[in-house]
Amino acid sequence: MQNRLFSSSLYGILTILILVITVSFISSLLLRFTGLQEGSLVWVLLGFSFVAMFFGGFVAGGRSGEKGWLAGAVTAFLYTVVIFLVQFLGYNQAFDLQQLLMHSGYLIAAVLGGMFGVNIRGESHRHSA
Repeated sequence: MQNRLFSSSLYGILTILILVITVSFISSLLLRFTGLQEGSLVWVLLGFSFVAMFFGGFVAGGRSGEKGWLAGAVTAFLYTVVIFLVQFLGYNQAFDLQQLLMHSGYLIAAVLGGMFGVNIRGESHRHSA
């Protein structure tokens, strides 16, 4: 179970990173080639971050086959650790209160995604794996 939980969480992280990198690229193109200002995209990007966390949890929960809430929570925790390490080691900054609240919201989104993901997967798949 632990091996499957960890590997499914890695798939969830990979899903999140692919989504975030893709949207970051698209938003940077929009900022560069249109009249949009960075401030006008903040709420859209924040909302998309929650959607990406939900889908990451969904993938992790679906791949784990059981305890989707735990797969989503592990996915969110690993994502938070990665972001913290990049921020702390790369920019020498710790999390502030706003980021802690955002990552708490990410945890909730990923847990919900994991719960949906594990329930979308058919009952026959759970027992055969």
